[in-house]
Amino acid sequence: MAEMKLPPRTGPDSASGLTVKFQTAVIAAAVIGGLYVGQPWLMPLALAVLVSFALSPLVAGLRRLRLGHVPAVLVTMLFAVVVLGTVALFTGSQLAKLAGELPHYQSNLAAKINSVVGGALNNGTLARLRQTAENLADQVTGLRRGENTPQAETPQDMTPVPVVIARTSLSPLAVAQALVGPLLQPLALVALVIVFVGFILFQKDDLRDRIVRLAGSGDMQRTTVALEEAAARLSRYLFQQTSINAVFGLLIGGGLLMIGIPNAGLWALMAMLFRFVPYVGVPLAALFPASLALAVDPGWTMLAWVVALFVVLEFIAGQIVEPLLYGRSMGLSAVAVVVAAVFWTWLWGPVGLLLSTPLTMCFVVFARHVESLKFLEVMLGDRPPLTAEQSLYLRMLGDDPDEASEEAEHFLRHNSVSAYYDLVAARALMLAQADVNRGVLDERRQVRIRDAIKALVDNLAAHGDKEEPPMPPPPESWRNRPVLCVAGRGALDEAAGILVTDMLAKYGISSRLISADQASAAQIGELDTEGVRLVCVSYLEPGTFKNARYQVRRLRKAIPGAPVIALFWGLSDDNSRYLDSIEATECDIVTTGLKETLRHILAFARRADSVARTASAAQ
Repeated sequence: MAEMKLPPRTGPDSASGLTVKFQTAVIAAAVIGGLYVGQPWLMPLALAVLVSFALSPLVAGLRRLRLGHVPAVLVTMLFAVVVLGTVALFTGSQLAKLAGELPHYQSNLAAKINSVVGGALNNGTLARLRQTAENLADQVTGLRRGENTPQAETPQDMTPVPVVIARTSLSPLAVAQALVGPLLQPLALVALVIVFVGFILFQKDDLRDRIVRLAGSGDMQRTTVALEEAAARLSRYLFQQTSINAVFGLLIGGGLLMIGIPNAGLWALMAMLFRFVPYVGVPLAALFPASLALAVDPGWTMLAWVVALFVVLEFIAGQIVEPLLYGRSMGLSAVAVVVAAVFWTWLWGPVGLLLSTPLTMCFVVFARHVESLKFLEVMLGDRPPLTAEQSLYLRMLGDDPDEASEEAEHFLRHNSVSAYYDLVAARALMLAQADVNRGVLDERRQVRIRDAIKALVDNLAAHGDKEEPPMPPPPESWRNRPVLCVAGRGALDEAAGILVTDMLAKYGISSRLISADQASAAQIGELDTEGVRLVCVSYLEPGTFKNARYQVRRLRKAIPGAPVIALFWGLSDDNSRYLDSIEATECDIVTTGLKETLRHILAFARRADSVARTASAAQ
């Protein structure tokens, strides 16, 4: 009988999951479509919001001077309009002056063009390539020069074509429309932005309340935090970016003035403004003075200096100053900046490129506080996608201890080795133990993780512990392998035991580690216990404590008189289990972390040494 194949199970959970994903896709498509269709109104509104955040500190400063809200907004708007008008008048006057001087540079441009074209035509390689291309074209068409070519028409066969010159007259309205028409759209955009900015500044508190109400008045605290964080990040970004661009423009202007480029002030202003546009702004700003350098200088030296000036200053500003000044204030990853630039440019053109970073920054901030949008924060935010312990666990699964060591080196720049073992390595092993408990981590991969921990410890051997305050050194008598570390059950407990023995060695206490099999009932009789003065049992997961209790009994019988410490990693999260573990394991001390264990071992060492010295003196 053929085996009957049952159809795949489709329950309410899978159906609801598909429905949620479909709804999310529909909403995302609707939002993107709305942004594209509503570009004529949404783009000026976005620009107005950006300008409003830039002007808000000025309004707040005027209000602190006991100026009312309405006068403060009016003064700020007047200041912004005056600055904008001054920039426009200065730019226009400089461009008019430049246009009058350009004819004087015509001879230099013509000479450079002729030299470039002449050099290309007289180049032997280029000439041979051109000749080869012409020969190939002749072979393809089946023609040869001078063969099978049609005879040219004689002048008698040519019929004259009448030419009529018609004069067209344009009305004054048509002339005005042709001249002013191209300026109407930018002027309308500026006017609309100014209106929106005034409205936003006047109604700032009311708009915030409405956004809170739309976002959900049931969780006003989270919404308020998101709005405040977005406003703070955006205002700080705009202030820092404006400061950097202003200094960049001043340096460009001074450099161009020293090089001898005319209208250096105009190019400095353009460099400052164009630098707000990511990626393409600085090259576009450099294009104008570079072209002018070609026209002014008969040679090529001035062009080289202009290009070098822009390249060096942009490298310093973009690769050194901005990373140091911004730090993590933007909240965006490098990939997010590129993706945002491509997306908003596709959506809104050049203005979208200008707004890409601020808009994406606001979206990421809101996504950080809205549970359903967390994926945006993970994809675009600058926070690491994995915690330190998750990253280490991933490296151990991939058998990559060198990469794990590099990440550990970064952690150890500001932390101690014991903190790394406690907060990162031990927690990574706990993640592995959780997978063992779920039955998804086999024994082979557990051994691989143990070996990766051993390699990691070897790579970090040169690092001493920077514990503050420092622990006192152990007595001399405790430096000859007095501590026996016993792994609780498997390879992961052995890995945790490696952390203990390495940390003991950093404090001058030699120790040795044995596996759970070596401490089993069948093999404990063969265990070498000479010189053992303390036993430390390490468990990542004690379970019901039965295994630990019987293991401690065997160790007490094999090493009578030696105190036993049970280290249950991470058990401090459950106080009731911590109290139960002391009674269940019959240990002298139960600890839950590496630092705590180390302090107890050092205290045992000092106490035992003091008792030994007292007994020796009494004899």
